[in-house]
Amino acid sequence: MSFLYSSKDCNRAAEQLKNNPRHKSYLEQVSLRQLEKLFSFLRGYLSGQSLAETMEQIQRETTIDPEEDLNKLDDKELAKRKSIMDELFEKNQKKKDDPNFVYDIEVEFPQDDQLQSCGWDTESADEF
Repeated sequence: MSFLYSSKDCNRAAEQLKNNPRHKSYLEQVSLRQLEKLFSFLRGYLSGQSLAETMEQIQRETTIDPEEDLNKLDDKELAKRKSIMDELFEKNQKKKDDPNFVYDIEVEFPQDDQLQSCGWDTESADEF
């Protein structure tokens, strides 16, 4: 397992394991992200990190920073961030079979007396 040096290596190892015909039937229900986390735990253990340090590092790698400019990422990193967002969406999504599912929820949003103008909507139609 000395090949697990970076998160990119963990990703590659997880893909190889998941796509291996010998293991495919056992791992078809396991997400690629879960296998990557497993390899990341192994990487941390083999490099001498404590469990807490490894978990903190994995948390940093798998958390989306809302202030991060995704336009500046390369295609591989962007795909990784999108995958994390998709997984989070699936986890939080309410489905019809969920016990707390409510169809057609209506929400009243509070109306502020002072609405802020964005500037783009203040020009009149005469100016066009």
